[in-house]
Amino acid sequence: MKDDFTSIRYPIAVGAALGRLQEETDYAEHVEQLIKQVLFTAPGERVNRPDFGCGLKRLIFAPNNEVSASLAQVIIFESLKRWLGNAITVSDVKVQALGETLEIRIAYVLRTRQEHRYLNLEVTI
Repeated sequence: MKDDFTSIRYPIAVGAALGRLQEETDYAEHVEQLIKQVLFTAPGERVNRPDFGCGLKRLIFAPNNEVSASLAQVIIFESLKRWLGNAITVSDVKVQALGETLEIRIAYVLRTRQEHRYLNLEVTI
C-alpha cells in the first residue's frame, strides 16, 4: 500500500544520491523508528523534553537477570504507552535475559490502520 507520508529517517543519514537528509515514506517503518527512539533515549537526554524516553541503556550497569528483564518490560510498556499512545496500541511486551543480552519482543497495533505489527530487538548488556 502506497502512503502519502514523508518524515526524516531515523537514525539521521544523508542520502548519497541527492546529498539531502534521507526520508522515510513508509508509515509503519516510521512508527518502528519512533519506538526505537523511545527505547534508546534516556530521560534527560533531550533538552526540550527532559522526561522523554525510557532509558533502556541504563540497564547496562544492572545485573542481567529476570528481575532486570521484568523491570525493563514494565518500563518499555509504560514508556511506549505514554509517548506513542496516539500512534500505537501496545498489545504485549516480553523481555527475556539471555546471557549478556536482553531479548525484547513488542507486539503493537498501528492505530490509523488497525494493523498488527511486531518488533524484536536484542540489546547487549
